[in-house]
Amino acid sequence: MTQLILFNITNGLITGAFYVLMALGLSLILNLSGVINFAHGGFLAIGGYLAYSLNPYLGFWGALLVSPLLTALLGLAIERGLIRRLYGRDPLYSLLLTFGLAFIFEDGTRFLWGAQGLPVSIPAFMAQPLSLDLFFITGYRLFMVGTVAVAVAGLFAFLRYTRIGVRIRAGTLDLETVSSLGVNIRALRSFNFAVGIFLAGLAGVLAGGQLGLEPTMGTGLLMPSFIAIIVGGVGSLPGTLLGGLLIGVAAGVTTVFFPSASEAVIYIMMAVVLLIRPRGLLGEEGLLT
Repeated sequence: MTQLILFNITNGLITGAFYVLMALGLSLILNLSGVINFAHGGFLAIGGYLAYSLNPYLGFWGALLVSPLLTALLGLAIERGLIRRLYGRDPLYSLLLTFGLAFIFEDGTRFLWGAQGLPVSIPAFMAQPLSLDLFFITGYRLFMVGTVAVAVAGLFAFLRYTRIGVRIRAGTLDLETVSSLGVNIRALRSFNFAVGIFLAGLAGVLAGGQLGLEPTMGTGLLMPSFIAIIVGGVGSLPGTLLGGLLIGVAAGVTTVFFPSASEAVIYIMMAVVLLIRPRGLLGEEGLLT
């Protein structure tokens, strides 16, 4: 029984790591630009499929580095060509636009790579378990957790210690004041959007190596990522990190005792948090209430 619980907690942490990368990207875009990016799951899928296509030429490590960057460039082009035009308008417009883009991405990946699932090849040594007792902890799983930890730490350090990171943080609080100080808000929003999409692309590559690829893979991770933002607190990146890990582990533990409720538990968690603390666990007053 102990091994079963540990197995599901491990699975929950892995899933939670995907939620964290997705939710942090979503939160960055939402906090600065006010865009609820329903196409975020589509960008995740594109990142994974690009890694699949680049793997034969660049190998796993090259694809891991290049695919998120290409996904971010695609996101930057879409932000400049489409989403930028909707800043300052009713958020419903950007929501509808990204909702439509999500369907375009899903059908596009299905058209280019097919509707059947595809595997992303990983180095053979990373597929080996640590031991017979801990057969469910492989080198690749540890690598994924480590990569997510490095990416999250790098993001927080960037936002705290770099000039552009400080501008992004300030812009989430008062974009008009930042603009009045001479900061190019258009460029700041574009860069911030690209960073958010980069995280989605990275999550896609990592998820592809663990779960395989399918056109709808981003859809299954999108809604829990939104829930992670709400549970952790809208406007709080540390809260988003905490929310993603909590719902991942909660879903994993619930699978042990009530498998049919493993998906429902994250919505129950969200409802309980909103009832007790409407702003979220680490959210700021007024951002959700």
